[in-house]
Amino acid sequence: MAFGKRSGSAATTLPGAPPAAAPAPKPAAPNPAAAATPAAPKAAAGPGAAPAAPVKLKTPEFKPEPVRKVNQHSDQYYATKTTIFNALIDTIDLSQLAQLDIESAREEIRDIVVEIISIKNVVMSISEQEYLLDDICNDVLGYGPLEPLLARDDIADIMVNGADTTYIEVNGKIERTNIRFRDNAQLMNICQRIVSQVGRRVDESSPICDARLLDGSRVNVIAPPLAIDGPTLTIRKFKKDKLKLHDLVRFGSISEAGAEVLRIIGHSRCNVLISGGTGSGKTTLLNCLTGFIEPGERVITCEDSAELQLQQPHVVRLETRPPNIEGSGEITMRDLVKNCLRMRPERIIVGEVRGPEAFDLLQAMNTGHDGSMGTLHANSAREALSRVESMITMGGFSLPAKTIREMIVGSIDVVVQASRLRDGSRRIMGITEVLGLEGDTIVLQDILKYEIDGEDDNGRIIGRHRGMGIGRPRFWERASYYNMERELAAALDSLNNA
Repeated sequence: MAFGKRSGSAATTLPGAPPAAAPAPKPAAPNPAAAATPAAPKAAAGPGAAPAAPVKLKTPEFKPEPVRKVNQHSDQYYATKTTIFNALIDTIDLSQLAQLDIESAREEIRDIVVEIISIKNVVMSISEQEYLLDDICNDVLGYGPLEPLLARDDIADIMVNGADTTYIEVNGKIERTNIRFRDNAQLMNICQRIVSQVGRRVDESSPICDARLLDGSRVNVIAPPLAIDGPTLTIRKFKKDKLKLHDLVRFGSISEAGAEVLRIIGHSRCNVLISGGTGSGKTTLLNCLTGFIEPGERVITCEDSAELQLQQPHVVRLETRPPNIEGSGEITMRDLVKNCLRMRPERIIVGEVRGPEAFDLLQAMNTGHDGSMGTLHANSAREALSRVESMITMGGFSLPAKTIREMIVGSIDVVVQASRLRDGSRRIMGITEVLGLEGDTIVLQDILKYEIDGEDDNGRIIGRHRGMGIGRPRFWERASYYNMERELAAALDSLNNA
């Protein structure tokens, strides 16, 4: 039997198939009396009933993406800039320029650019010419079009998706800007300039790189061929003025009583694990808690990219190292944490726990290095402890699950949970202490929780930090050892009565 299109309008009836249903009669004229009568419930659809009408899905209407104008330059400006820049590269001796300091190099470039503008009879206003001079100097010596974004302290993230697309995060919201690069080659040169300052490299043979700016801002670069639309650059900026715990109170991230509890936790050398999602403020909170470390303590930090800015005088900063082009020479986070134990530390701070270094950190916390801290990605305190257990298991340690949980209970005192809410605000969602082990289950106790009450007319989330009625937490004895039990009692009373 051949299958094909139906000929004409007549339907073909297959052998054995039921006869086609007769056409439905036309609906009768509407009867007002019948309309007033309540409709009887619909009977269940039988085998011969007509199929129900398909549900029509409402297609969302996407509005054009708004673009935040960081500058007001036209396409003609960028064309003129490209012409002058190419003439500058043909004129200047880069090897001689590299021997000058930054200020002398900028003056040399400005003089040459002014001469090129005069030779080519470029018509520009004084303000445009001044901006062009700074723009080209930034291209040669700095970070090019990124300079105005890096100079702003209200931007939290810069995301460059190829030469023509740049996004920023302001007040927790992502916006597109009109910042653009000449081409992908310029963007790649700036990426290489950034990573080379900290001894890293990025190219086709090593297309993924984590680095940092000189101010500690976190940088990630992924280059072609992995990034299909051109080099992708992500910068997590840190504020020039480092946030303190009272700033978090001012922003509403934590209540005053909750901040006092965190201060006592940091001062009384509790072992703290800070958990949260990406961009939830874990590193900022870790920086705040390290502010309560006594100046005389020896602190060693271990990070993939050195971001922490501790203010104590006795701080040793360590940073991991990726493998070289031959695939050797890698120094992992676990290597750094193990080496810390030989450096006579009083506190060990791990920027982010990602793998088997969790085992060595727990050992350090449990062998006299009280007050050690670390961060990891998790959505709750219990999930954070489960992730620590998973990291140790995946690290190849053949230990029973109960033994690992006993290590966790004996090492970690407090878990602080941070989160970024849907309105872009960052909140400390809870302070939880680790009580012990009952059977195979880790027992946790919440001291503080953030409760969401709703949102205001502007879409901002409204909530409050509420105490859970705990009057004497497990770390009470530790606070008493540091003569802080009165302050802890007052903070808990204020928290529970809020």
